[in-house]
Amino acid sequence: MAHPSQLGFQDAASPVMEELLHFHDHALMIVFLISTLVLYIIVAMVSTKLTDKYILDSQEIEIIWTVLPAVVLILIALPSLRILYLMDEVNDPHLTIKAIGHQWYWSYEYTDYEELGFDSYMIPTQDLAPGQFRLLETDHRMVIPVESPVRVLVSAEDVLHSWAVPALGVKMDAVPGRLNQTAFITSRPGVFYGQCSEICGANHSFMPIVVEAVPLEHFESWSSFMLEDA
Repeated sequence: MAHPSQLGFQDAASPVMEELLHFHDHALMIVFLISTLVLYIIVAMVSTKLTDKYILDSQEIEIIWTVLPAVVLILIALPSLRILYLMDEVNDPHLTIKAIGHQWYWSYEYTDYEELGFDSYMIPTQDLAPGQFRLLETDHRMVIPVESPVRVLVSAEDVLHSWAVPALGVKMDAVPGRLNQTAFITSRPGVFYGQCSEICGANHSFMPIVVEAVPLEHFESWSSFMLEDA
């Protein structure tokens, strides 16, 4: 959960998000070193009147400033490609959920169960209970078992939407007439908040996503209750 004046990312709640945070720190350190080097060169060029005739026309210097950026780009590209493929991997999911975007709410269908599905609307500000978050709470949460591979099939009924939960490192476009898929594993129990990340009309800001990760036995109890209630 993000908080006011937060500078960094939210705490990771999935292995993929942990990898993304590590890659962010890796890339940021490279950017910091490059910025420091460039700043030093600028200060040195401005503050000294001395020149070196060997630097003014040097084959070795040209080779260095051609090869070095290429090496830096490789050091950034290889980890990035690795994470890109990790994010695209869907290995033997234990649970499949279809998330369908509407104007302006989400509906969820647990496809492994015959009649387990519900609509998820934002709770209006005047109806919030103490401790609940404005514009982020929903009347029905997407409940999943912790430490289990979950596949989410994402689509939309009307216009473009985007199903995004930052703490899980998940963001997938919901396109009408098309079925996209993403997968994740929650590494700890908790409640994780997200919002539609594609401008979808007047109430785009009012269709939050709430994912609740619970132990497997609690998930089984919840699913049994929902099936009985249906």
